[in-house]
Amino acid sequence: MTGEGRIDFEVIESFFFAYRDFISDPDAILEKSGFGRAHHRVVHFVNREPGMTVADLLDTLKITKQSLARVLKQLVDSGYIRQVTGPEDRRQRKLYPTRAGRELALALAEPQSRRIARAFEGLSANDRRAVTRFLAGMQNPRMTDGETEKA
Repeated sequence: MTGEGRIDFEVIESFFFAYRDFISDPDAILEKSGFGRAHHRVVHFVNREPGMTVADLLDTLKITKQSLARVLKQLVDSGYIRQVTGPEDRRQRKLYPTRAGRELALALAEPQSRRIARAFEGLSANDRRAVTRFLAGMQNPRMTDGETEKA
């Protein structure tokens, strides 16, 4: 909001259009494999943190076990992610990208990275920090153990 009770339609619309364009290239790549945005998020985070557990991924993505199970099964069956039983706890499943998974994650990130670099052209380091702070401010605050989200 730009002030008490005022709605900033210009920024809202900028977000709609920026998001549409930001995801357009990865969507086209994913469509070729019959995958969607949920697959993109899983491949992205597993590639960024190899060895993360299914529980960690659920916490990161804030989705249901059922939703993740379906997407993860497709990515495992397609050879992009592999699951390894935890060494200490056999119920634990650690997730790793395969070579194909790493290649897919990079192929999805490259056009997005180019788009971000183009948007940052001519901006200062302080401007970049301001954008990062702004985006962090748009996110729901992280809940700590024992807290529940308020509606």
